[in-house]
Amino acid sequence: MQIGQYKLENNVIVAPMAGITDRPFRQLCRRLGAGLAVSEMLSSNPDVWKTEKSMNRMDHSGESGIRAVQIAGADPELMAQAAQFNVANGAQIVDINMGCPAKKVNKKLAGSALLQYPDLVEEIIKAVVSAVDVPVTLKIRTGWDTDNRNGVEIAKIAERNGIASLAVHGRTKACMYKGEAEYQTIRDIKRSVSIPIVANGDITSPEKAKQVLDYTGADAIMIGRAAQGRPWIFRETAHYLQTGELLPTPDIAEVRSILMEHINHLFEFYGSVMGVRIARKHVSWYLQAHDNEGQFRRVFNALETNNQQVSALEKYFETLAAN
Repeated sequence: MQIGQYKLENNVIVAPMAGITDRPFRQLCRRLGAGLAVSEMLSSNPDVWKTEKSMNRMDHSGESGIRAVQIAGADPELMAQAAQFNVANGAQIVDINMGCPAKKVNKKLAGSALLQYPDLVEEIIKAVVSAVDVPVTLKIRTGWDTDNRNGVEIAKIAERNGIASLAVHGRTKACMYKGEAEYQTIRDIKRSVSIPIVANGDITSPEKAKQVLDYTGADAIMIGRAAQGRPWIFRETAHYLQTGELLPTPDIAEVRSILMEHINHLFEFYGSVMGVRIARKHVSWYLQAHDNEGQFRRVFNALETNNQQVSALEKYFETLAAN
């Protein structure tokens, strides 16, 4: 799949997820087979750009692969400035967020709330595309609610105003993350425009990825929540799409190796205090399949230092291997 001048290694993409797709996670997913990893959402409000949280989100130092940064906001001029700021900081692709359903984002008329206002959507796209000389992509939902699925209209606006590719989550804003994603609207969008389309929503396995691609005709798939604690899903999915073969599930030794690599990079990136806090949620996801009753996770979440966390995990995996 091609986005502007950039050719992806494969058509399996990491969805931008606030609080998740930081540099350590993006790099891990890329190493484990993702063709592209999009950064966490960055506000277009310049007042927050110098906060520690935003500075971490903008940190792409030493990052391999194509650097794609997602921005969010409702003011065309501020969105254009945010795009320029991030390109100056190393972004090679700018992605516009019109898909996030979170209340704190939508109450500022950003994210998927914008889908109610196609004229404003067009203004924002025009402003961002004209402000930078890198490809601009867009992420949307199928519409505002199930009675107002205007994804095709938004896709046509995107195409005629220079959007290089469009990712569509198969739910409306009102659906949040409830129920099942629907792919008919994504199929309709793909048939109505000629820009590359990325299908997103409930893609939890290599087989599901192929089903969605076959049904929608999309050019790529985007995986979000299914990669939490399971970043090897990108390797599995890319391999299956290319060969039709399912890779074996990682054994305990590999899960341990990937998890320890991940949390050590979190400690390096965030420092010992924030790194320890952020490691807790990732460890919880990694161990869901093994720590069914959550006993170890409750103990782990009470640990206060990175050395304690590493030691506890080493002992946990030794016990698992022995059993």
